[in-house]
Amino acid sequence: MTTNSASSAELTERHACPKCEAPAGNPCRTAAGKVAAGYHTGRFALVPSLKAELTVKTPADRNPGKAWTATDAPVTVPDAAPGAPIRIGYARCSTARQELQSQLDALARAQCTRVFSEKISTRIKVRPEFDAALTLAREIKAAAPSQAVILTVHEMKRLARSAAELMSLGSALQEDGIQLEILSGPLQGVHDPHGAGAIVFAVLAVSAEVEREGIREKTMEGLDTAKAQGRTGGRPAVMDADKLAAAKARREKGESVTAIAKALGVARATLYRALADTE
Repeated sequence: MTTNSASSAELTERHACPKCEAPAGNPCRTAAGKVAAGYHTGRFALVPSLKAELTVKTPADRNPGKAWTATDAPVTVPDAAPGAPIRIGYARCSTARQELQSQLDALARAQCTRVFSEKISTRIKVRPEFDAALTLAREIKAAAPSQAVILTVHEMKRLARSAAELMSLGSALQEDGIQLEILSGPLQGVHDPHGAGAIVFAVLAVSAEVEREGIREKTMEGLDTAKAQGRTGGRPAVMDADKLAAAKARREKGESVTAIAKALGVARATLYRALADTE
């Protein structure tokens, strides 16, 4: 990794910025028309020696935070030759109790330039970190069309919730020219969304749908079996038959609901509901 020095800024400013449209020889600018504190990712990714950087800061002599003005003589250089593929990693698990570290370790071994991760259920439609990973991949590809950009995940199921969503993702990656890499499972490897790669995305979608249906069927079969054996899910009832009998007997003797509830170790509302149900 290189440092965010003045030399890094000079290398970055040899190219125009594809995001803020700052011309070569100038720092990046914000939407408010000020000098940005750091160069946009799609711009410094054009420099082979900087493309693995997380950030490249704007040097103090460029006056970050002050009004942006273009220089009179912008510096231009030929386009940089594409280097090794840039990998953008994404990791996800559904609940706080599940762990992400095994996915993060696998993505690190795959030499991902950036890794986005989140703990979010598959039922949630908006996944901020996944959207951020796609946005970064698109920015880099737009800035350097000849540069190979790969979206990397540990498993296929981390990508989408249904066949339709996976097919939609495949179409989006194909349109943007972004490759997909799966680190484990039957479809392990790098898949180019063009040509024969489109077939792979179709297989991915069908596989995901079959896997989800299989899990659902097994879950329903398990619930039916447990029900037939007299086992039901959920927490055990607070008021069992013995407590209810004791409560009714004490109530008939004129004892208050508050005193009975305290003696039995239950809430007054629970006791009221149980007595109402018996009546």
